[in-house]
Formats: sequence, C-alpha cells, structure tokens
Amino acid sequence: MRMAELSAESGVPVATIKYYLREGLVPSGELTSPNQAQYQAKHLQRLKLVRALLEVGGLSIVDVRDVVRAIDDRAPTHELLGVAQHGLFVRKNEVDEESRAWARALIDDIAAQRQWTLEEGDPYVKSLVSLLCTFRDLGHSHLLGIFPHYAEIADAVALVDLEAIGDLPTAEQMVESAVVGTILGDAVFIALRRIAQQFASRKMFGEDPPAAG
Repeated sequence: MRMAELSAESGVPVATIKYYLREGLVPSGELTSPNQAQYQAKHLQRLKLVRALLEVGGLSIVDVRDVVRAIDDRAPTHELLGVAQHGLFVRKNEVDEESRAWARALIDDIAAQRQWTLEEGDPYVKSLVSLLCTFRDLGHSHLLGIFPHYAEIADAVALVDLEAIGDLPTAEQMVESAVVGTILGDAVFIALRRIAQQFASRKMFGEDPPAAG
C-alpha cells in the first residue's frame, strides 16, 4: 500500500508516520520511484506496536527505539520483553540508607523464598524499595505481613501472563501484548481486587457500617 493507504488503515496521520520513519521506529518502505514507496503488512503491524508502546505503555521515543531495535536484531525473547518492560512506570522516591537497607532485606528474603534472582540496579526493585519505605513512613508497616502472599500471587500472575503470549507468531505481537497486557492487566486486576474486597468486607463485617465510637 501507499503512505496514504497505510495511514487510513492504521489510523495514524501521514505526518506522524513520516516522523516515525525519520526516528527509525518504522522500517522504510520499498521505493517505487524517487518520491514514492510501497508499504506492507509488516509496516502496519509495526505502527500498531509503536502506538501501543507510546500511548498505552507511556514509553519515550528513545525507549520505543530500543524495543524495535531489539526486535529487528532478533534478540532472545526474554531480553526482548525486558527491553519493552524497562520503560514502563517506575516509582522513584528518595529514601535514606537505613530505610533502604530495611526494605531491601525484606525483598531479599522474599526473593529467596520465591527463588528469584534479583539483578543489581533493577529499576523495579528500586521502585519496590520506595513503596515499602512509604508503608513504613505512613505507620502501616504491619500491613507488610501480606507481602509474601503478594509475591506468591505475582508469581502465578506472571506465569499466566507469559503463557498467554508465548504462542503468538511474531516478536512484535509478543511485545505489544506484553505491554498492553501489563498496563491494562494492572487496571483489570485493580478492579477485580476492589470487587473482591467489597465482597469480602460484606462477608466479614456485614452490610451495616460500624457504630460511631
């Protein structure tokens, strides 16, 4: 298809497609004349991936370029998904050394229980350190007793997530599904958790709110 057809099929404006081409996010089409090029289904699929990474995943242009470069270089699947996940939201709060050591000890203990290998400098470990420290700073560190249960659930969810994309035919589809599934899956899980909490609260505490005092 021509550029105009690619735009109509993908819903991406021509000017945006040209920008993606300049930035190396989408491969060049096959030249049919000095000013004309033909595009194929692979270009349409790449546009869908780029839009998913930018709009759903919130990745930067630089992060998206890293993802598509890993795809084009035929990086191993584990490495490829790691590149895609790298740009997703990470919470960053400054914490003091004592708090960091406290939180990291909890995380290392859970990692040992789950047989996880934590990489040095992992941004999600740093994010988890900040979150655990926030629990403690707010005076709710007692809630961390459920931390091991969360880790067990996370293990099960991760396995389901990866099984869901493992049979997809292309690297682009795997990355797109992983990012979209992570972002929207988080929102779905939050909604399910709220529904379950309502049911559990009604079951444990009854319909009526507690009396004042």
